[in-house]
Amino acid sequence: MQVYLNGSFVDHNEAKVSVADRGFIFGDGIYEVTRVVNGSLFREKEHLVRMDQGLKSLKIDLDDSVRNAIPEISRELLEKNNLLDGEAAIYLQITRGTAWPRTHTFPNPAVKPSIYLSVSEFSPHTELHKTGVDVITLADVRWTRCNIKTVQLLPNTLARQQAIEHGVNSALMIRDGVITESPNANIFGVKDGALYTYPESNYILSGITRGAVLEIAEKLDIPVHFNPIREEELFELDELFFSGTTTDIQPVTVVNGKNLGTGKPGPIVKSIQDEYRKLLYG
Repeated sequence: MQVYLNGSFVDHNEAKVSVADRGFIFGDGIYEVTRVVNGSLFREKEHLVRMDQGLKSLKIDLDDSVRNAIPEISRELLEKNNLLDGEAAIYLQITRGTAWPRTHTFPNPAVKPSIYLSVSEFSPHTELHKTGVDVITLADVRWTRCNIKTVQLLPNTLARQQAIEHGVNSALMIRDGVITESPNANIFGVKDGALYTYPESNYILSGITRGAVLEIAEKLDIPVHFNPIREEELFELDELFFSGTTTDIQPVTVVNGKNLGTGKPGPIVKSIQDEYRKLLYG
């Protein structure tokens, strides 16, 4: 598998990153994952805008020529790995770069950021979209800048692993008595034909797919309330679903071993799934 690292296309086995890279030492960087369908990057512009916002938040200065080359690099990487047909995903990571000695302050003078891209085949979780998934509730112990898509994903990883060890698919993360996100997706609840979701803030990552769901809701005249779902209100919902780049629109049907709603994907999530497939596959 060919990857891109700091100006070169190399075999992934030959790609090397310094132990002094700030991403390795501090998790000092951001990332994006973009869905690809038959060589077309889904919502590429939105991913690049969020990338720019993340870099600005971390005060990582990426040269314009490098930034503007990312779309071309992405397509060349797909071609080199014979992934222009079917489905794929592109992973992009940018760190502050390599600096020595290790210090908690930014390198002075500044160093060149490290840029890494890889691609992989992707298979949608089609069956789970039909049946729904089971989850547990967990405390949201992440930092309070979840709106920045950084590579610091240890709390997310531990939460997802805890869910797997409990024999379920994922988790609902709860902070101050309200549901924020899953370890890797946004969350929407449905009550009386309306959507409820956590308002855009520093406590959630405003996902690209979340934005698509909001567009679909407007098209279908589904009311949207940007109100957090309280933990004690969870089983008063009619439906619940995740949204994410590699999650798509995924119904949640069982929480902590108890059916939510009917225990099956409901009509609202099905209608949103149908419209989302149109967006994704044209």
